[in-house]
Amino acid sequence: MKQNFAFDNIGYEGSAENMPSLLPQTSTVTVNILGMTCQSCVQSIEGRISKVKGIVSIKISLEQSNAVIKYIQSEIGLQEICQEIGEMGFDANIAEGRTTASSVRSTSLGEALMKLRVEGMTCQSCVNIIEGKIGKLHGVLRIKVSLSNQEAVIAYQPYIIQPEDLKNHIDNLGYESTIKSKLAPLKLGMIDIERLQTTSTKKTPASLNNSNVEPVVGKMNSTTTMTLGVEGMHCKSCVKNIEGNISGLPGVRSIKVSLEHKNAVVQFNPNVITPVSLQQAIEALPPGNFKVSLPNGVEANNGELLSKAAFSSPQFRSTSSGDQLTSTSVLSIDGMTCGSCVQSIEGTMSQRKGVQHISVSLAERTGTIRYNSAVTNSEELRGAIEDMGFDASILTGTYITENVSESSHQGYMSDVQPKNSYLSSPKPPNVATTEKCFMQITGMTCASCVSNIERNLQKEDGIVSVLVALMAGKAEIKYKPESIQPLEIVQLIQNLGFNATVIEDHTATDGNAELIITGMTCASCVHNIESKLTRTNGIFYASVALATSKAHIQFDPEIIGPRDIIQIIEGIGFHASLAKRDPNAHNLDHKKEIKQWRKSFLCSLVFGIPVLILMIYMLIPDGQQHGTMVLEQNLIPGLSILNLLFFVLCTLVQFLGGWYFYVQAYKSLKHKTANMDVLIVLATTIAYIYSCVILVVAIAEKAEESPVTFFDTPPMLFVFISLGRWLEHIAKSKTSEALAKLMSLQATEATIVTLGPDHSVIREEQVAVELVQRGDIVKVVPGGKFPVDGKVIEGSSMADESLITGEAMPVTKKPGSTVIAGSINAHGSVLVNATHVGSDTTLAQIVKLVEEAQMSKAPIQQLADKFSGYFVPFIIIISTVTLLVWITIGFINFDVVQKYFPHQNKHLSKAEVILRFAFQTSITVLCIACPCSLGLATPTAVMVGTGVAAQNGILIKGGKPLEMAHKIKTVMFDKTGTITCGVPKVMRMLLLGDMAKLSLKKVLAIVGTAEASSEHPLGMAVTKYCKEELGTESLGYCTDFQAVPGCGISCKVRSVEAVLGQSEQSVNEQNAYLSSVSTISLGHSSSIMVSESDAAPLTYSVLIGNREWMRRNGLLISSDVNDAMTGHEMKGQTAILVAIDGALCGMIGIADTVKQEAALAVHTLQNMGIDVVLITGDNRKTAKAIATQVGIKKVFAEVLPSHKVAKVQELQNEGKKVAMVGDGVNDSPALAGADIGIAIGTGTDVAIEAADVVLIRNDLLDVVASIHLSKRTVRRIRINLVLALIYNLLGIPIAAGVFMPIGIVLQPWMGSAAMAASSVSVVLSSLQLKCYKKPGTERYEAKAQGHMKPLTPSQISVHIGMDDRRRDSPRPTAWDQISQVSLSSLTSNKLPGHGGFREEEGGKWSLLANDRDEEQYI
Repeated sequence: MKQNFAFDNIGYEGSAENMPSLLPQTSTVTVNILGMTCQSCVQSIEGRISKVKGIVSIKISLEQSNAVIKYIQSEIGLQEICQEIGEMGFDANIAEGRTTASSVRSTSLGEALMKLRVEGMTCQSCVNIIEGKIGKLHGVLRIKVSLSNQEAVIAYQPYIIQPEDLKNHIDNLGYESTIKSKLAPLKLGMIDIERLQTTSTKKTPASLNNSNVEPVVGKMNSTTTMTLGVEGMHCKSCVKNIEGNISGLPGVRSIKVSLEHKNAVVQFNPNVITPVSLQQAIEALPPGNFKVSLPNGVEANNGELLSKAAFSSPQFRSTSSGDQLTSTSVLSIDGMTCGSCVQSIEGTMSQRKGVQHISVSLAERTGTIRYNSAVTNSEELRGAIEDMGFDASILTGTYITENVSESSHQGYMSDVQPKNSYLSSPKPPNVATTEKCFMQITGMTCASCVSNIERNLQKEDGIVSVLVALMAGKAEIKYKPESIQPLEIVQLIQNLGFNATVIEDHTATDGNAELIITGMTCASCVHNIESKLTRTNGIFYASVALATSKAHIQFDPEIIGPRDIIQIIEGIGFHASLAKRDPNAHNLDHKKEIKQWRKSFLCSLVFGIPVLILMIYMLIPDGQQHGTMVLEQNLIPGLSILNLLFFVLCTLVQFLGGWYFYVQAYKSLKHKTANMDVLIVLATTIAYIYSCVILVVAIAEKAEESPVTFFDTPPMLFVFISLGRWLEHIAKSKTSEALAKLMSLQATEATIVTLGPDHSVIREEQVAVELVQRGDIVKVVPGGKFPVDGKVIEGSSMADESLITGEAMPVTKKPGSTVIAGSINAHGSVLVNATHVGSDTTLAQIVKLVEEAQMSKAPIQQLADKFSGYFVPFIIIISTVTLLVWITIGFINFDVVQKYFPHQNKHLSKAEVILRFAFQTSITVLCIACPCSLGLATPTAVMVGTGVAAQNGILIKGGKPLEMAHKIKTVMFDKTGTITCGVPKVMRMLLLGDMAKLSLKKVLAIVGTAEASSEHPLGMAVTKYCKEELGTESLGYCTDFQAVPGCGISCKVRSVEAVLGQSEQSVNEQNAYLSSVSTISLGHSSSIMVSESDAAPLTYSVLIGNREWMRRNGLLISSDVNDAMTGHEMKGQTAILVAIDGALCGMIGIADTVKQEAALAVHTLQNMGIDVVLITGDNRKTAKAIATQVGIKKVFAEVLPSHKVAKVQELQNEGKKVAMVGDGVNDSPALAGADIGIAIGTGTDVAIEAADVVLIRNDLLDVVASIHLSKRTVRRIRINLVLALIYNLLGIPIAAGVFMPIGIVLQPWMGSAAMAASSVSVVLSSLQLKCYKKPGTERYEAKAQGHMKPLTPSQISVHIGMDDRRRDSPRPTAWDQISQVSLSSLTSNKLPGHGGFREEEGGKWSLLANDRDEEQYI
């Protein structure tokens, strides 16, 4: 059967109208099916296949063993139909010659199928990722991936994409693929080339055959350039599709397609191919969406146009005014300050003769000008800009973009000028060609995600450099705009499985520096410095203030840094240094408030104590002599000594002690809310003013007795409440110390080195860490802190990164590895290239997270404040009603007023008496409803509650966490150091091979001695275990010790006999040890055991490490040993091998153990109706193993510090109150952001400072106890509020005079007594909390008896990073068979963004890691 491929389906002779339709709708095919036995087979096939996408109908004949299937070609291919049937257990193949014409047509359209074997898929999300990413590739029509068969079937267009490309794309996703079968690739058939040639010769314009033109055509070498408009392109792959296919056509010299300008510039030989042929060829390309527009007049007559083209060649061109020679120049323009400068330059320059277009950028301080070089030149333009008052300099050499004559300009057509045409011109210098963009990237979980993005983007054409910051979630990308655009880069990042968006406003990424400059004397010094700086390349803006001696400078950190700027200023003769940031500049510092409340409290106390004494003195009933007391005597009529003392003391308290209450109350009212402060201010002010007024009135009226005043109210209230506030702010201030502690983790100095040509260090200098610039080479010695984030360029070491990961295990660092500022370099000297400095470092990002978390934490509205919101308006209404009612009663029945208000002056009018009485009752209501007891209800309970908590080993910082804890609905636990002990411990020792050759005791002595020289946490754990088992502190001698980071150790050990004692171990002792130790035979590898003579040699050669270390040293690991290791690793343990004298003789299982009380605490919390979640930076396997042991069903693994905060906020947005329990620096942002942060007392200082609650005893049951105590305290506060309310509910009606008719009248001193009684009752009620007893472990255990059931792995949902989808593989897969290290940090070898993991010989970050570069495996 003859098949015409590629462009065969488009006849070039015909016009577009008579082109056949590109894709037929449906095809029918007959498929032979073997293996059908009965009608139910027929029904099952018909039922399943009819549901497949793209199948229109299916009819099966059991007798003929075939099926006639009608299908849509664009949806499904023949092979896929056969495969679908094959997957049901039948054999299917296409019947020869039974395919209808249209199906043949589908292959002629260039569709090919290939089958690949894909290894490394573990779950459905791997399938989705492959289908999603490969399905989006240009040229891929369909893809079907089978997880069970580990296969992928791809339908593709072979003239756009090749099988090898598809294989590479799948490999780049981190899987291993091999091509199983493929169709022969399609090539452009001879028929097509013949047809194209005949087409073009047929349409050779008559005018070209004219004898006059022939020599010209010869001279021109028959080459013409034309610009075609192309619509319908979406991305770079459309560009590549058109360029790739059209450049292969006969007669086409070159083609350049621009996605932005939607055009194609084609150089072609008009003798061979015509513009219309080109138009049809492009429009015929799949997917068939391209629409090509020819220049004006071309359609009418190709010949004319071409002859015009011929005569517009250099030989024939006349220099008429219609001709234009267009050039473009880029100028640097300094001195612009705002948008109006830009407009004035653009406005003035665009009017100049010869200037066609000008574009000025204020941010980049450049201007791009397109002009006619016959009329003007770049030097003239630069001069014109300088004449306007700006500094201008030419950045790029002039390059000519077009060379067109007027006539051909209309037709977008010109002949080629090889020397200066745009197409063949050399690229202008980099200044003009590279641009920078910034992306926000989400979904990154670890360093391998970063290297994955950086590595894959750098492979792309047009990308110059990529720098990704993990914690900030940002990427800085330099690219060539002619090759790639930011939105395409976003697409590339999304294809890798991350979400990305372009950050439009990236001015924030400019460097900012504030300098202190000394030595300036006048304005000319300022001008000198500013002009020198602004002329310096890389500095955008410089402003120097003479008065403050400060300079503010904005610069491009890629070109210049603060150190260079300081050198420039010092070069002019001034001294400059970086302005030190004030560490307390953030708003979290409570020192000011603490000072204010302390002042308020002390002032109230000093003047309040005498008031209290006077009150008690007043309350002493002294029969008839009460009125004759010394203090009751009047100094002048109406003013007693007592009232004068009260007035003086109260005035001082009211305005000195209470001033801050007034400030707070004003702020509250400004926001239209009434809190506790409003209530206190209202009550004290009214009591004070009312007392002053009645005293003045009494003096004015020369009353015989001094009236009873309420001067005692304000001092008592202010004393108690300011004390409460003062203590609360002291507790709050602790959180801001967390930031100071975080900052102290950073190195203060850095050693910068200058490297010679062969990486030799030429010189070193010590600088402050703030002066380190991007691109500097920093030397870090063993034991030193890494001062900045960067990449290792030389040397290898281990680094303690618990700062970020929370994991105790050191991380291997070798050339190419990323390092984190603040982490500690263990034992090798390394050179680091600084990539993130200053506020961009990971540590600075954590500080920022903690700051943001503390700032954005929703303020907890205390119960008393809530209460006051209702109470204040209620009291004011009651008071007003009382006033109005008594005025009304007075005017209706004056006798009532006279009866109960007998002391009025005879000279007063009736109205005056009524008003005075009414005011007195309404003010009495306000004063008796004085919130003294309300104000004390909360602070007293909180003070007692926090005291009781402290006695029980729980430090609670202030009242808010104590009031909040009872509302907690979700508790998030960190893993390392919180649920687990945080220290590796030997779980099991396994002897391999012959016990007689090497006894267990001897192995322990040898291994313990060898590991005693190791600084690695695993080595320390092994030594500790050996010493415990042997019951000794002294071990043998170790020589030739060598530690290889990421592999293991080797050494020689001697003198272990002294440890063992010369006598041989008895059989009984041996058996005792064996009870805890399993032995397995070494299988076939026993043949390499070195036989020992009875007299054991004194020196043993020891190797301890991972599989890779053993292989390097030529030791074979048998399958049963490998299985034993894998078994341990599946439980989240680290398995290491021991070889003595060249023979494998032991395996040690090490793990971080779970705390004893963890499972009980989790169970108790779940019983209280609280959700428990495990959130860790560790890998998923370890996290799952730990969760199984403690009974937590939801796990988030491989989580960054910023993700922890985000997860907390996510739950808070759902309306849940969240508690976070953690111990590390990496937990501190989440501890600060959670409703309650609970830190483990043995954790880091930073975590303890950031948390609201600290568990001193490192006991997880205290988490339960703190919630329990919170419930008790809140209950006590409520009881206090009720007591205060009852008193008010009884007192207010009496004060309002409701019970006057039955003779109950409130004398003012009774009011004072009742107030004192209510306050005392509240304090006594609070003191009852002292009786609280923390529930003991036995009580919790008794409750949990019989209810605590261990979980199975299938009950646990594991999520990776911020992803909410479950990531469990349904069955053990190849992934589970590979060695993996439990304690590897979160930066283990894994594929970001999908469930497939490929751990090679253990997580690369631990002692057991593979030392090969992680880059290979991602």
